[in-house]
Amino acid sequence: FVNFDLEISVIVSGNGKDVTVFPVQENIHRNNILSKTIVPARISESLADKAKSMAVRIAEQLKLSGTLCVEMFATADDIIVNEIAPRPHNSGHYSIEAAYTNQFEQHLRAILGLPLGSTQSKVAGVMVNLVGAEGEQGEVVYENIAQILAMEGVTPHIYGKKETRPFRKMGHVTIVNPEVAQARAIAEQVKRTIRVIALKK
Repeated sequence: FVNFDLEISVIVSGNGKDVTVFPVQENIHRNNILSKTIVPARISESLADKAKSMAVRIAEQLKLSGTLCVEMFATADDIIVNEIAPRPHNSGHYSIEAAYTNQFEQHLRAILGLPLGSTQSKVAGVMVNLVGAEGEQGEVVYENIAQILAMEGVTPHIYGKKETRPFRKMGHVTIVNPEVAQARAIAEQVKRTIRVIALKK
């Protein structure tokens, strides 16, 4: 067991010549499923630099062609690698709206040997996973989706799965805002509002 403060991840992409690194992401899990990602992560600049350097070193050692997510634990003064996922990653979905080049475009650039884009964030981003509500199984309904669409900076992404079941990943919502604290507050409102349930017949 590791006594850690936060779970974080870093997404890197390589095209055979260059390696780029996205900002450090803070990940919060519920029921062993990623529930929310916050960017930038709430860690010190020195720890963030260490996490990014570690992810780049792993990418270089692997001669990475494509995109890789390095999942880590952040302790008070150190970073411990937990897992690597050689693909665009759930925790990087925030980049679709928040980054100059999102992880999917960067992955395509990387595997095609094209110049890699800027991984900088335009704004702070939070990603909230949409999972099936406990006790709900059947034809899916996204309850209150119109309400979250009315919120500023909120973009739902629905995966097109026709049936929900408890804790099944059904989509995600990205929230962007110039201030990370405001993005987090809106994300909490989103989580309280939308529910993934089964159609009542």
